[in-house]
Amino acid sequence: MLKEFREFAIKGNMVDMAVGIIIGAAFGAVVQSLVDNIFMPIVAAVVGAPDFSNLFLMLRNPKGETYATVKAARDAGAVVFAYGLFINTIVTFLGVAVATFMLVKGINEMRRSQPPAAVPPAPSGQEKLLMEIRDLLKRSPTR
Repeated sequence: MLKEFREFAIKGNMVDMAVGIIIGAAFGAVVQSLVDNIFMPIVAAVVGAPDFSNLFLMLRNPKGETYATVKAARDAGAVVFAYGLFINTIVTFLGVAVATFMLVKGINEMRRSQPPAAVPPAPSGQEKLLMEIRDLLKRSPTR
């Protein structure tokens, strides 16, 4: 059973998948930083709200208190409509989509810019003559 597991774990597909998952996680961290540190401040500057995560509507407030954050309201048992968190999620998704598109586009450009595979040289005159002789021998009746 150990031998079977080793063969399964070392298969090329498994290693490729593991590398893809690791690179994907690292790429996700880069994109998250891009969204949090580049996109969101720009969006916040345009809209005027520095952080969307605390934009919410109170749906049910059993204690009747005022809360500054979604977390504080939820911790107190209030039911909130956290549309700011949804906006953050949409912006993050758009950032991931744009970054993934740019990555795939760059990879496709690199693939296109690679030189085509070398065409094998045409056979020499001597090789052509030998091929003709071979073909004639194949067609001739057997002795």
